[in-house]
Amino acid sequence: MAETAADILVESIIDWGVDTVFGLPGDGINGIMEALRTRQDKMRFIQVRHEEAAAFMACAYAKYTGKLGCCLATSGPGGIHLLNGLYDAKLDQAPVLALTGQTYSDLKGSNFQQEVNMARLFDDVAVYNQEVINPNQVEMLADEACRHALNHRGVAHITFPVDYQEVKPSGKGSMHKRKVATTSRWTPSHACPPEPELKQAAEILNKAKNPVVLVGQGARGAGVEVIEIAEKLGAPIVKALLGKEVVPDDHPLCTGGLGLLGTTPSVEAMEECDALLIIGSSFPYMEYLPKPGDAKGVQIDDKADRIGLRFPVDVGLVGDAKATTAALSSFIKRKRKHKLLDKAQKGMKDWWKLMANQGTAGGDGPIKPQRVAWELSQLASDDAIISTDSGTITTWIARHFKMRGTQKFSCSGNLATMAPGLPYAIAAKLAFPERQSIAFVGDGGFTMLMGEFLTAVKYNLPIVVVIIKNNTLGQIKWEQIVFLGNPEYGCELHNPSFAKYADACGGLGWTVEKPEEIRPTLQHALSSGKPAIVEVVVDPFEPPMPPKVTAKQALHFAEALAKGQPSGGKIALTLFRDKLNELI
Repeated sequence: MAETAADILVESIIDWGVDTVFGLPGDGINGIMEALRTRQDKMRFIQVRHEEAAAFMACAYAKYTGKLGCCLATSGPGGIHLLNGLYDAKLDQAPVLALTGQTYSDLKGSNFQQEVNMARLFDDVAVYNQEVINPNQVEMLADEACRHALNHRGVAHITFPVDYQEVKPSGKGSMHKRKVATTSRWTPSHACPPEPELKQAAEILNKAKNPVVLVGQGARGAGVEVIEIAEKLGAPIVKALLGKEVVPDDHPLCTGGLGLLGTTPSVEAMEECDALLIIGSSFPYMEYLPKPGDAKGVQIDDKADRIGLRFPVDVGLVGDAKATTAALSSFIKRKRKHKLLDKAQKGMKDWWKLMANQGTAGGDGPIKPQRVAWELSQLASDDAIISTDSGTITTWIARHFKMRGTQKFSCSGNLATMAPGLPYAIAAKLAFPERQSIAFVGDGGFTMLMGEFLTAVKYNLPIVVVIIKNNTLGQIKWEQIVFLGNPEYGCELHNPSFAKYADACGGLGWTVEKPEEIRPTLQHALSSGKPAIVEVVVDPFEPPMPPKVTAKQALHFAEALAKGQPSGGKIALTLFRDKLNELI
């Protein structure tokens, strides 16, 4: 039987290693859906409840596996819904193929129903962006799209007029005969800079008295090499949020995260270092990096345009993180004096005591969100996959969940959008069905795409969703208070019982309102073998305090209270109790 253009598209992306497509059917992609239906033995289609979730899942699938993620949406509104999740992929450099439908080719330009200029719509988000204008070009377009997404670690988009999907091409492939001249196999580059550049970088690091290493998601898979070079340098290892899994949190060289949700030792290490080695990171908050002129800089990145993006480096090494770090390490002389490292390690002992104190605080008061993250960290398996959302919950999981073993972690890093936690967890479970997949989310972010819990139930994916329920948009609330000095406004949430919602969906649900209920409930959820939601009602007045409070932040906080911040007395009392608890 002759193949349709849609058949050729699906066969081509299968050749590129795509094994899962996340999407929602629609009449603008009926031909593609039929091609997927007849290839269920090679490709699984995961039906979502909202196309935004499909893009998030494709992004997470790419992040967690290193393979090409793929999402599918119909014409018009379907494609529009993909955009937020695709920008998440763009900003975090995840390779994703987005396929969208388009109206009939001979009706374009007539304001036909659901007619949207999809190519123009995706122009900013995609590294490769094409519309099928001839069924004979489909194979070539598919090859180019997959190649660009993988090579550039970005979004590739193909939009496909619905009538062309059912056409049987005159010949398989375009007149360029792409399959004869190319391959559908792809492997990442392991390039390494030349020796003179490595020696130049090593000279800077060898002369430094107080070096620091900063790692990001680009250093994933290079943990051994990172630890080796840091040991030689006697340098603390600071982690950007997306680099949380690179080095275990309990490693003696690790000082944890950086920024508002980081640790005090990491902030102080950056303030005192005289040389900074950046490996696979474009950490965006430059105010937490050394001031220009205070420290020399060496950066390793496989993208030349990322070198010096955040920090003015003296030597930029363009190459694979694993290979380049190992090569650079061979020129590093082992240091004997580790003044800055000794201080950082002592600081981390105090930091972890503080985290343990916050993570075990009980009493008669409301539950502290820190305790939920701490207990979850104790219970999660050594190979668990943790997906989180954006907001105050990012602070709790970043600080109180101690990465260990082969655990994986991700979130929306640079876009910092709400809502991806649940879709990420679903994608992680599909990619690694034998491993625990946990979503740690806030009530605001969860409700945006809460319908996807039905997706988990439909496909019998035993994920565990831990919801921090404080009935407010916490991050926005504290930003209004601390950054602007204004009372909170527009942040209160009206929430349902998420436990009852889980039951109604066909999953399991629990509500936790007392500290002593946290651990046994999480244990039940993790061992249940079913999709589960654990909603934990927490103290809404618990602020995500930065590692070091500035005078400006303290002033704005006082201004907000003076202007009539709702429940200002309770917030002040919470802060007083927290500080008193730390001192005790």
